[in-house]
Amino acid sequence: MAHGKLTLILGGARSGKSHYAEALAAQAGRRVLYVATAEAGDEEMEARIAAHRARRPPEWETLEAARGVGAALIAHPSAWAADAILLDCLTLLVSNVILSGGEEEPDADTAWPWVQAEIEALLAAHRRLPGHFIIVSNEVGMGLVPPYPLGRTYRDCLGWANQALARAADRVVLMIAGIPMEVVAGRL
Repeated sequence: MAHGKLTLILGGARSGKSHYAEALAAQAGRRVLYVATAEAGDEEMEARIAAHRARRPPEWETLEAARGVGAALIAHPSAWAADAILLDCLTLLVSNVILSGGEEEPDADTAWPWVQAEIEALLAAHRRLPGHFIIVSNEVGMGLVPPYPLGRTYRDCLGWANQALARAADRVVLMIAGIPMEVVAGRL
């Protein structure tokens, strides 16, 4: 079975990534599986999650997976019939993986293998499943260097994860102020 395309949508906070990804998923077909990686740790995050849920069309199915997304997709029957699989977002997935790794403040060399395994499993699911994968992630490489070690570990691991997905993607879109800009990938 041939797998679908992979689109990576990058951008800063409030750049329009999720809205663009949702529109792209809707264009792919009626059967959309939305993979939600957020965990509600406080009231503000609960409100954000509720807003995302309310915005989705009622016919879309949701798979909540904070970690182990590749395996969760392979095991989920709807993933095999989906026209589009929208993962929103990789940013939280990487954070979830790092924070669940068993060390209070791992450095990037320790945390990267955990994140890399998550990305490899996600890409393995992409290769097996027929739907168009749409992955949303924050571009963190243009901001300030975090002033604390765990922040730098997170920034490094998310940057490396974005690079791995961009290399595998058929299309990379950078969102700036709600405007999608196609990124021309130079593959080595």
